[in-house]
Amino acid sequence: MTTIHPLAKDERENESNDETSGGWRVLGIGFGTYAILATLFAGAGVFTKFDTNLFPATVVFATVTLTLSYFYVPSIRALAERLGPYGLAAFHVWRIPAALMFLYYDWHGLLPMTFVNLAGWGDMLAGVLAALVMVLPRRTRTITGFHVIGFLDFVVAVGTGITLNLIAPSSMANIMLLPVALIPLIGVPISGATHIAALHMLWKQRRVA
Repeated sequence: MTTIHPLAKDERENESNDETSGGWRVLGIGFGTYAILATLFAGAGVFTKFDTNLFPATVVFATVTLTLSYFYVPSIRALAERLGPYGLAAFHVWRIPAALMFLYYDWHGLLPMTFVNLAGWGDMLAGVLAALVMVLPRRTRTITGFHVIGFLDFVVAVGTGITLNLIAPSSMANIMLLPVALIPLIGVPISGATHIAALHMLWKQRRVA
């Protein structure tokens, strides 16, 4: 039986903590800068003044970049692995207030009913499931089920938003303005990237098992 020396164990823990801190730092600088710029653009109405495809393209770009950072930036990868699928699930509780905002916009005729019915109620389901995951016993099936359902909602919401933006751009104009613009610009990339990271980790765990 191999015995791990206490000092060696402490060194590994310190290295892990350093990598995790580095991940937060890189994420804060990189995604934080993007979030500030995206918010300023939305506040200035930039997305409504130019090509309407600029807004969904920005959301997709942010989502892809954040996802790739998990696979190719060691500090981001270390941070995600430190949080694990359960820790990453906690981020998705934000989808409850997002759903409520979508429903508010629907009640006031500011967003298409089709979009709200799919994205709004889907986010409500994902947010409630994320909250339940935090209190239920930790089981692989539970966390896997959450991330699969949440990711499907992410795909449907983004797909519906892009489709409506292409066929009826005027109906989606309000989503490009603050405050609701923060949901697709900031929340959607975080949701998509954390779901993919969590599902990748769960897939790796299953292969090892």
